[in-house]
Amino acid sequence: MSKTHIAVIPIGVFLTVGVAIVSCANQPKTASGGAIETTETPRPASIASTLTEDSFATITAVIVTPGDTGTYTFAVTVSSPDTGCEQYADWWEVLTPEGELLYRRILAHSHVDEQPFERTGGPVSIRPDQTVIIRAHMHPHGYGVQAMQGTVTDGFEETTLADGFAAEVALAAPQPNDCTF
Repeated sequence: MSKTHIAVIPIGVFLTVGVAIVSCANQPKTASGGAIETTETPRPASIASTLTEDSFATITAVIVTPGDTGTYTFAVTVSSPDTGCEQYADWWEVLTPEGELLYRRILAHSHVDEQPFERTGGPVSIRPDQTVIIRAHMHPHGYGVQAMQGTVTDGFEETTLADGFAAEVALAAPQPNDCTF
């Protein structure tokens, strides 16, 4: 049986801090098609004030299978309010509790008619008892505070991250190229 940990954030705090959350814009391309490094900008207050946790992608399940020695494949189920390329879950990722990015699975298209959806990714090199966090990113809103946390040995349960947790990894490679549909 999994435990659920939920933090209640007063709406005034959510709206104030929401202004500081960065969006994930399409990455400009070089002439050869590779992404060039850019800086994301905060969402305008008019947009941030309309966002709720329902505006973000959430992780609903994590299944881990062993691969080669010390590596694992993650099957992650994502629920997201996709509307097409203008708003869709563009990746899920595995992080340490300190916010170090261990793995990112790029999602190349929206999943409007497939909710929730599962995608696998890996290999992820971790110890079976190493605690990791799995969270999703939503284009253009960024990260919500819902995630799953746990270990390969003990399984994963829902957790609530601090607002802005490891927001800077949104700029890390790999990045999505373009939304296919």
